[in-house]
Amino acid sequence: MRVIKQLFGFGWEQALSCLFPVVIFASLALTQWVSVPFLPRYDLLLFICLWMQWGMVRSGLETIDELKVISLFHIIGLTLEIFKVHMGSWSYPEEGYFKVFGVPLYSGFMYASVASYLCQAWRRLKVDLVRWPSFWSVVPLATAIYLNFFTHHYWMDVRWWLAGLVLIVFWRASVTYEVGGVRYRMPLVLAFVLIGFFIWLAENIATYLGAWEYPNQTDAWNLVHVGKVSSWLLLVIVSFLIVATLKQVKGKERKSRGLSAEDRHKNRRKAL
Repeated sequence: MRVIKQLFGFGWEQALSCLFPVVIFASLALTQWVSVPFLPRYDLLLFICLWMQWGMVRSGLETIDELKVISLFHIIGLTLEIFKVHMGSWSYPEEGYFKVFGVPLYSGFMYASVASYLCQAWRRLKVDLVRWPSFWSVVPLATAIYLNFFTHHYWMDVRWWLAGLVLIVFWRASVTYEVGGVRYRMPLVLAFVLIGFFIWLAENIATYLGAWEYPNQTDAWNLVHVGKVSSWLLLVIVSFLIVATLKQVKGKERKSRGLSAEDRHKNRRKAL
């Protein structure tokens, strides 16, 4: 019974962390059958995402710092979308007023929702990093993974080399998290694979609901090729590395401020 209770607790915290992605999927499904006069579907999705983002910050479900991280992912995702649509990797065939180079602005929120999940889960499960690699190995690796999404159209695709580097760099790293007052530990590489796989499942649902369209889905919907798991896996790694790095920087700032406050208190006591 304790195992079942812990699994339920873990699932509940994960479900709460997925609130933003769930709203996006629900909106994709709803707008398949419900329309607003004179407002294209893509634009309706954009307004729903903006309203959801405002509501989460307003209600305290997300902090201002988390909003900054999510905004960064919005820019990163939209940049990637514009390039990929230009290269013909996928398309957004429906009309919309708020489209940039053929990409509806709501698409950036799909990447931002991944960052929202990571930030929420990090806080709710009290995630901590064990044997985290140095800044000088994490940042160049994340940068190389992101750039490969662009450069492989003009040069060789080195994703498997990068995946090998991920195994080497993070082989000893793990994450700890808390459920019901009990801390658990998971190898970081396994966490990457699990998140990437579930995002691939979510991608199948999203394309089925018309979020975007791959070339092989123009005439009829088909299952997204399983090879896309590697793409999502690498994208999840980039997302996790960015969030983890920012969390560490923020943690060091808090620690530094705390030490500074303690030093001031000690100096004040000495003066007295």
